[in-house]
Amino acid sequence: MSDTHTVDAEFEAALQRFVGREVGPPQQAPDEVNVPMVRHWCESIGDENPVYLDSGAAAASVHGQLVAPPTMLQAWVMNGLRGPRRDSDNPYEQMNQLLFSHGFTSVVATNCEQTYHRYLHPGDQLSMRTVIESISPQKTTGLGTGHFITTRQDYFDAAGELVGNMLFRIIRFRPAATPAPAPARPRRPEAAMTLDNQWWFQALNDGELRVQRCTDCRTLRHPPGPMCPSCNSLAWDSVVAPTTGTIHSFVVVHYPVVASFDYPLPVVLVDLDGMPGIRVIMNSTDGPLESLEVGARVRIEVRDANESSADDSTRLPFAIVEPI
Repeated sequence: MSDTHTVDAEFEAALQRFVGREVGPPQQAPDEVNVPMVRHWCESIGDENPVYLDSGAAAASVHGQLVAPPTMLQAWVMNGLRGPRRDSDNPYEQMNQLLFSHGFTSVVATNCEQTYHRYLHPGDQLSMRTVIESISPQKTTGLGTGHFITTRQDYFDAAGELVGNMLFRIIRFRPAATPAPAPARPRRPEAAMTLDNQWWFQALNDGELRVQRCTDCRTLRHPPGPMCPSCNSLAWDSVVAPTTGTIHSFVVVHYPVVASFDYPLPVVLVDLDGMPGIRVIMNSTDGPLESLEVGARVRIEVRDANESSADDSTRLPFAIVEPI
């Protein structure tokens, strides 16, 4: 979003003179790419890809040898807890001082993009060069007014081969005088109803979870459909589903974030008791994520999906994991 505040053209021009300048001398990785560090990384994030730690599996793979997780690119050259030594002649430090002089003293990291040119192997010795890639014109966000600053890190091996790049973006900003009001939480998306499934959602609005049944061969089916998959009959009715079941599978969604949902967002696939082959997708609620596991028993309730809603058109089934 563009800023409506007065822009200091002289300041903006001085800021743009930092674009393209290298930030200090090339930075050397303190250690070679090594298996112990890879092991720590994999254990920390739960990455069990065998090509990172199993020599036999790596040798049999397309890599032919152990490789490091690509996302470790930045880790090999990162500074320790003390951070880099401040240098007043460093263009990045000079840029910061210019920003500070105009009140842009706060900072938030916004995003990072990495590009990998080849896998790293144990024994690789990396170095990194950093360049100020771009500085945006003055912008206003919910945090305040400031400039987005992007640096580019180029990573090289001992032979000078480019092995990867990283674009890292922050915003240096002047905090807003008053925080922007939080937007009202939007309602959940309305159900995508058709002639074949609107009866199912209407049953939920009446407080019942129902399952479609062929009136000729008595086969149950879900999701609802116009024709029986067993005998091709178009005649059907429905039966009330049980309010208990078992988790067949589940996922916990973290991203992308949709404003009308709470995150992390557990989504479970529930086998309904007494209805073999009938599984219903629903959210899990009223319990810790740690309680979710395949085979866990759940109780099913039909609830308003939108909080404080006086409208019953958004009622959906929710699974509550029962303690064993």
